Amino acid sequence: QLQLVESGGGLVRTGGSLRLSCTTDKFSLDEFAIGWFRQAPGKEREGVSCINEKGDSTRYADSVKGRFTISRDDAKNTVYLQMNNLKPEDTGVYYCGRQRVTYDPLCYAFEFHYWGQGTEVTVSS
Repeated sequence: QLQLVESGGGLVRTGGSLRLSCTTDKFSLDEFAIGWFRQAPGKEREGVSCINEKGDSTRYADSVKGRFTISRDDAKNTVYLQMNNLKPEDTGVYYCGRQRVTYDPLCYAFEFHYWGQGTEVTVSS
């Protein structure tokens, strides 16, 4: 079953940092756009950041611009989400997904599939 695997979540205080990882042994991540999404309790899954398959175009939600950075390590077949200056509103389960069709993604959840199990991020105030 094609599925991505997320890791790196945890409990941090406001202002802290975490680095999330997204990887798989089923396909090469550099052949697809990969996106990070999050879902807070009672809310819909929202796009946080996406990177295109070439790795030369990224998108960020306005709420995380300047604080989060998406990157890809092709040698490790891993996409990272570096999260700095975390805020309580960043709390949620973070998922990564693979784009369904290849184009520069708009970073909406419907564009992606093969979600992993998610990794939980909790930011305390």
